[in-house]
Amino acid sequence: MQILFICSRNKWRSLTAEKLFDGRGGHEIRSAGTEENARIKVTAGHIGWADLIFVMEKKHLRRLSAKFQAEIAYKRVICLDIADDYRFMDSDLIDILESRVGDYVEF
Repeated sequence: MQILFICSRNKWRSLTAEKLFDGRGGHEIRSAGTEENARIKVTAGHIGWADLIFVMEKKHLRRLSAKFQAEIAYKRVICLDIADDYRFMDSDLIDILESRVGDYVEF
């Protein structure tokens, strides 16, 4: 399965998820951000590549819906409800990601 994680700047939350889950259970993982200054800015190509998309907050889903309405129309997009309160590879963030993503994907 190809899984895309999205946050705002692709520096802390989604990048942590990519590093944490990439290769586990044979899954391919990528990450991107919705803001102009994102490390890697999400594109239609990212959306098309992904079998499953996780967003960190509802605002990320709104941004995807506004910019990539056709591309996400038939995609499964799940909001993890993880606030921008954590740094890259923060142990609390890792625990939350493991728990919430594990509800949807078997690793």
